[in-house]
Order: sequence, then structure tokens, then C-alpha cells
Amino acid sequence: MAERSKSGGMFRSLRFRNARLYFLGLLLSNIGTWVQFTATSFLLYDLRGNATVLGINTALQFLPMLVLGAWAGALADRIDRLTLTRVSQVLQAVQAFALAALVFSGNVSVEAVYVLSAFLGIVTAIENPSRRGLITELIPVEDLTNGMSLNTATMTGSRIFGPAIAAALIGVVGIGWLFMLNGVSYAAMLIGLALLRRSEMFPVTHREAGGTPVRDSLRFIRNNERLAVLFAVFTLVSTFAFNYSVSLPKLADEQWGRPEAFGWVLGVTSIGSLIGALLTARLAFTTYRWVAVNVLVLAVSNLGMAWSPNVVVAFVWAIPLGLGGAAMMAGITSLTQLESPPDMRGRMLALTAVAFLGSTPIGGPVTGFVADFISVQWSLAYGGVLALVAGSWMLWWISRDPSRKVSPTRAPSSKTDL
Repeated sequence: MAERSKSGGMFRSLRFRNARLYFLGLLLSNIGTWVQFTATSFLLYDLRGNATVLGINTALQFLPMLVLGAWAGALADRIDRLTLTRVSQVLQAVQAFALAALVFSGNVSVEAVYVLSAFLGIVTAIENPSRRGLITELIPVEDLTNGMSLNTATMTGSRIFGPAIAAALIGVVGIGWLFMLNGVSYAAMLIGLALLRRSEMFPVTHREAGGTPVRDSLRFIRNNERLAVLFAVFTLVSTFAFNYSVSLPKLADEQWGRPEAFGWVLGVTSIGSLIGALLTARLAFTTYRWVAVNVLVLAVSNLGMAWSPNVVVAFVWAIPLGLGGAAMMAGITSLTQLESPPDMRGRMLALTAVAFLGSTPIGGPVTGFVADFISVQWSLAYGGVLALVAGSWMLWWISRDPSRKVSPTRAPSSKTDL
């Protein structure tokens, strides 16, 4: 049986060997993922020169999450998560190598990128709840807030390096080698998963076969007011206030006059994301007020970024933009895990992924349309306005009942837990 956690601190989950292996592999692999994500945006914008094509590609990549995400969560609650995660990592590597082959052969087209993005979306939809749910088997339940926050920190921290590497190398080695780099990066995650010791993993409760697992989880959310509010706010904000890959390439080109600035601004945003995730990780537990305040930080930063006159000002707004978004995501993920029974946590992770990633097929094309036919500034700002409304409403909801300020498990013990 694995040893249970006794220490505190921002990185307390890393005292466990399995967690260290997992997070290191995840970090290296996701640096490659963000290299590819940035390179794909460069490629599509170069092929067509508009933001709509980026929005369509984003929709194709994340539509499977909307369609399959909840069922994938039920699968993650039923079968071995480690095995499913390993298989999915291999398939994602294959997709990256296929993109590289198309570029090297000179046969790349927008349509071919669309097909491979859809394939990646299907694999990711199935893999996401299993990979994230695997964290619950690597650390004890009392460290769930910390583990989920470190997962967010790792995912967002990789964005510091990935876009910057893509921006630095794209003119030197070309887009094809960036896709190749991502394919190779999956080896880090696969090696980490291969080295996990099952004897040191924490037992997990699997749901029984049969039944109506997806409807059961949706019913659970509907009957839990706190979860219903979290998901309503999260879905609205995720749909319309997180479409940076659609807005920023055109904003960098038309408003700042530097198309390559897209990767750099995204990298600085990721520094803010890392800070936001780590600030959440330092908390003994997350609160609803923490989530609401960070929704407002994200909202105001969207507005500031939209009308930044140059790259330097954009860098300034990028820090709170990333901080608010990551702190909100980490907080909501932790709260949904604490509110849920053990055999439903995979489905809760899947539903948060549906809210965050599955909503992109709606928000991505809308944002691209706004950028091309209304205003590139408003393609960011309209999401900020909606987030401002959502965050303000959540604070009002909290003010109606003081108990809503606190964790599902216990009340705050210090000012740092607000």
C-alpha cells in the first residue's frame, strides 16, 4: 500500500515517486503538444490568411470532446486508466508524425489538416478523463486539490516553452520539423507511464458495468446547486473567453504588425497560467469565492488584451489573463472532485473537459467570424464581457449564503484560503 501524504506545501504531491514520473513526462510531452498547436495555427494562417480557418480547425479538434467526452468519462470510471492512457499517447504521436509527413512531402492542405485535427480530437476526447483521472491513483484523496492544481500548472506551464520554441524555430527548421518534435516528445510520457509502480498506486473505486452512467452524472450535477453553478459559469466562460488561438494570430498581424508575436504573447500568457495554477496549489483547499474572483480577473484581462496598442502592453495583460484562467480551471477541477463520490470522479473530469474543450466548436467559429467580419478587438473583448457578467453573478450567488464561500469539506482556516 502506498504511503499517505503527511507534508504540506505547494508541491506536496511530488513526494510520491509515481506522481513525479507522471508530471515530468506530462510536462515534456505537452511542451511538444504546444509546439504543434502553435505551428498548426501558423500553417493554417499561412495557407488561407484568415481567422475563420483557424476557428474551423479548432472546432474540428474539439468537437469530439463535446460529443464523446461524457461517455469517455464513464469509460474512465469503468476500466484501467493506465492502459487506456498509454494507448492514447501512442495514437497522438502517430497523428503528429502524419502531419510532419504531409509537410515534408509537399502535399499539405487545409483539408488534410482538418482530417488529422479531427482524428486527434477523437483520441484526446477518449484519453482526457483517463489521463487526468489517473492522478487520483497516484496521490491520496487529501492531496486532490494540490494534485489537480499541479496538473493544471504542468499543462499550462508547458505553454511557456511550447509556443516560444515554435516561434523561435519555425523560421529556422520549418513547420514539418516542429510536428516531428511533437511526435518524439510523446516518448517522455510513455516512459513515465511505463515506470509507474502499481504497488504504490492508491486504490480507486470503479463503477459497476451497465446502468446509465452519463445520465447519472448529469442528474447529480442538476441536483447539486453548487456544482450546477460551477458548470454554468465554467461553460459560458470557456466557450467564449478562451479562444486565444483564433484571435491572437490576426491581432498580432493587424494590430501589432508582428505576426510572429502570436507565439510570444501566448508564451507570456502561459507564465501567468503557471502562476495561477501554483497559487491554487498552495491552498489547503479551494473555495467558490476563489473561482469567482479569478473569473473576473480573466474578464478584465481579455478586455485589456483586446485593445493593447503594441506587443509590450499585450505582454503586461497576458500575465493576469493566464493567471485568472488557470486559477479558475484549477479551482473548478478541484471543487468538482471534492463534491463527487469516488466512482464518479472520472465522469466529473470528463464533464469539466466537455465544458472547457468541448465548447470550443461553438466558441471557436464564433470568435473567428467576429474577428473577420466585425472587429479583431471584439473577438477577444466579447468573451471578456460575458466573463465579467458570469463572475459578477457568481459573487452575487455566494453573497446570498456565506456557506457558499467555503470548500465542500470544511471552512477556511486562514485568509490565504479565500
